[in-house]
Amino acid sequence: MDKAAYPDSYYAATRNCDVVYPSLQGELEVDVCICGGGFTGIATALSLVERGYSVAVLEQHRIGWGASGRNGGQFIGGFSGDGEMLRQLGPGAADLLWDIGWRGNTIIAARVASYGIDCDLKYGYMDVALKPRHMRQFESYHDELLRRGFGNSVRMVSREEMPSVIGSEAYIGGLINTRSGHLHPLNLCLGEARAAAGQGVHIFERSEALGIRETGSRVMVSTGSGQVNAGAAVLAGNAYQQLEVRKLRGQVFPAGSYIIATEPLGAAEAAELNPLDMAFCDPNHVLDYFRLSADRRMLFGGRCNYSGREPRSIRASIEPRMQRIFPQLRDKRVEYQWGGNIGIVLNRVPLLGRLGDKLYYALGYSGHGVNMTHASGEILAEAIAGDTRKLELFERVRHPRIPFGKALGSQVLALGMLYYRLLDLL
Repeated sequence: MDKAAYPDSYYAATRNCDVVYPSLQGELEVDVCICGGGFTGIATALSLVERGYSVAVLEQHRIGWGASGRNGGQFIGGFSGDGEMLRQLGPGAADLLWDIGWRGNTIIAARVASYGIDCDLKYGYMDVALKPRHMRQFESYHDELLRRGFGNSVRMVSREEMPSVIGSEAYIGGLINTRSGHLHPLNLCLGEARAAAGQGVHIFERSEALGIRETGSRVMVSTGSGQVNAGAAVLAGNAYQQLEVRKLRGQVFPAGSYIIATEPLGAAEAAELNPLDMAFCDPNHVLDYFRLSADRRMLFGGRCNYSGREPRSIRASIEPRMQRIFPQLRDKRVEYQWGGNIGIVLNRVPLLGRLGDKLYYALGYSGHGVNMTHASGEILAEAIAGDTRKLELFERVRHPRIPFGKALGSQVLALGMLYYRLLDLL
């Protein structure tokens, strides 16, 4: 396969933008150079250009090639590790952390509207409970949402009400939130890139950042065929970041996540399975997530793999779980199967910070990247513009580190996840 081509997936097959950006040739001077053309990189570029900065984005493959263009398309507020941040930083940080957790959804909705991005954005999301303890967790979160002013946007659903929201007997209840939802992630990323380019952002594909060095007040970012001279640089490659940065080693590891897509369902079949056209997710550590696409395919994902080994057959790994939740789909063809890596941080707190005065980074969203990448892009843009208040919250968090290489680190992480799988069974 062409290294720079999109991996086969439902999203790649239904992308609505075929713009091919050039590779970097020669030298370019900008205010900020961003390494990575996924959600983090493009969201940061938009937040910067909207503030008047000149920006270049270097992407080693294609825009949205990594997790940004392969994920479940779950558009969910909040972020992994917020509880750990609150534990470390204290209750005085609670309000700001809450605002950060929901800021990404606001940014995405505003950009979809203002730039006319066609990405099948649909509101409606449900956390589904498998056990009574899950319902207790949801009830506590529901109370918090009400205290935060969510009002009629959220509601608890009892076991008796479940047939009205999902065509499955696997769950005992749940929590609906209509400020979250689902979307086509690759089309969102491509639409945002088009909007950024339209405002003057220099976007380069097939332009891997091979080295970064500081020279006085500038940062030089080199590729195989060019160089960007910038006042600041941003590392935004997440699980696919190839640059070796010593401070970040041992803190974020790639983990595989996998999805299948069925053939299109009839209108009546789709309405039986998902009458409110919501996205769903269970609260297990090794979880399932699913939703309908705009053309009524069931997109079903999960089975996060921390070992670094892709399953021999994604379909064979995922389809039995889908059929256990939805026996109605046993005779439906699986037409797409794909996977990719997400960046997992040991304590689940996203890694945002600075390496010196001119190098910024944001990565490690632990499976909650659609929303948090956009919040992170704004946080980095604010910091580059001089307001570091939000960035400093993340810099204050202490992160455990696995003192091994990436391969051994992933094996240690896989062993740790066995413990969490056991917790899921309790």
